[in-house]
Amino acid sequence: MLRKLTGGRLYDPASGLRGEVGDLWIDGDRFVAAVSDDRRVDEVIDLEGMVVMAGAIDLHTHIGGGKLTLAKMLLSEQMQQHRVPGGVEGFLPTANATGRQYAQMGYAACFEPAVIPCNARAAHAEMADTPYIDTGGYCLLGNDDCLLRMLRDDVPQALINDYVAWIVQATQCIAVKVVNAGGISAYKFDQKMLDVDTPHPHYGVTPALIIRRLARAVHEIGLVHPLHVHCSNLGVAGNVDSTLKTIAAADGFPVHLTHVQFHSYGAEGEHGFSSAAEQIVRALDQHPNVTIDVGQVMFGQTVTISADAAHQTTNRKYAKPRKSIIADIECEAGCGVVPFRYRKKRFVSALQWAIGLELFLMVDDPSRVFLTTDHPNGGAFTTYPHLIRLLGDRSFRETALAEIHADAAAASQLAGISREYGYEEIATMTRSAPANILGLSDMGRLSPGAVADVVVYQPQDDLEKMFARPDMVLRRGCPLVRDGRWLPEVASASPADLTPRTLAAAPAHAADITQRLSGSEYWCEGFQIDSLAIDEDEMEEQLGTRVSAAGMRTE
Repeated sequence: MLRKLTGGRLYDPASGLRGEVGDLWIDGDRFVAAVSDDRRVDEVIDLEGMVVMAGAIDLHTHIGGGKLTLAKMLLSEQMQQHRVPGGVEGFLPTANATGRQYAQMGYAACFEPAVIPCNARAAHAEMADTPYIDTGGYCLLGNDDCLLRMLRDDVPQALINDYVAWIVQATQCIAVKVVNAGGISAYKFDQKMLDVDTPHPHYGVTPALIIRRLARAVHEIGLVHPLHVHCSNLGVAGNVDSTLKTIAAADGFPVHLTHVQFHSYGAEGEHGFSSAAEQIVRALDQHPNVTIDVGQVMFGQTVTISADAAHQTTNRKYAKPRKSIIADIECEAGCGVVPFRYRKKRFVSALQWAIGLELFLMVDDPSRVFLTTDHPNGGAFTTYPHLIRLLGDRSFRETALAEIHADAAAASQLAGISREYGYEEIATMTRSAPANILGLSDMGRLSPGAVADVVVYQPQDDLEKMFARPDMVLRRGCPLVRDGRWLPEVASASPADLTPRTLAAAPAHAADITQRLSGSEYWCEGFQIDSLAIDEDEMEEQLGTRVSAAGMRTE
């Protein structure tokens, strides 16, 4: 079917479009160049005065896997209270509701950033049940005994590279994440904290070494997305020092620091807790190899889920309601589930909120800072429109600042920041930049050949209303929303044209890597390494999703 979308104001930073009025042509599920006059157009859609962007991409949101399942079990009573047709709304939606809510906001792809290799099947199965959006995962390494043993023995980098490449391919992931490098493992040896330059109590390796060797491996095997790093000492006053040490540990290799708001704390002032956002921004200016996402705190009830078991054990005393889960799966990583309520009149919560906004507004380049709440840890992804309004409307931001704890407002630099995000910066941060850093060459743009994901907004002064409910959403050329409402034919089920798609990388590795590790002193798990492998047939026939190649450098 050939469609012409005419007269819209196009915002596509990847193509240099900054609000120019133009036409878009869609043939099937792809954008195409303007067609000749003798070809019949099946539908012409007038978008005069509308703001038009590509489908958005969330590069860090917890939407599948063991921790999410445990959280839903722990908070089953709360889920019953928020039940809606097709799922559950709020901070812990079902897979069905997750896909629907993301798509209605104009999102086309979302990435689960914590896939434990031995639980990858379950994670992909849940994401396959998340309709309307494409999905992908980041496999967790850096606390697994196999890697730590190899680093202890200082094996050649080539062996590390083969191991990392095989794990990425076997688990059908697109990137690699490290959570509290070495610290989760150290906690199992009764060491509560492991700073970046502190040796592991058993293996003797430091988090700095783990980060450096993994960052190098990710780069050398050809993954586009840098090593995705959850830094040491999350949530601890003064942890900015650990974050800066982490940047140095990368030794110039590309790294992406995730939910960096939780790692941007000083220990100044009468509360012993202060903003270090300015130090992080200066470090970004000095290290072009580093990108960040923020992990913005949004006020209200949520649940924190993390592989950082040591941190979550400490956080249990703050749980609301008063219950939690601390668990592990095959000792490959950790797992902590702690419900939490962020309150605007509590100093720490209020300053966390302010620190996140400082990071967004102080980083000049929107292609190096990404819109996340670390869903659900800092808040639900459904709060993104509210967050966009905070970034794009100074007067609204100042009103919100006046409502938080007075000491937190005074300790923040927000009042002195006049910057407001415009449409182009929003499109960069949520479309073109995520597509670029993940290696999604045919997403996040409106150019011919790209996937026809289109989001149409009615311009409004209230950016929250504008971005919460687009006027029109097309996904792979398939209309989902018109006039701000779901089309009746797609309201109850995802269209056949939108079969689940997993975006995965397939880096090359030595063919005999599993044979070399099996039975060696490095692989001592309670299962065979080959059992981790998920091929494309299993993904499609058993898990219900089609694998699409992505995430590899082409040079």
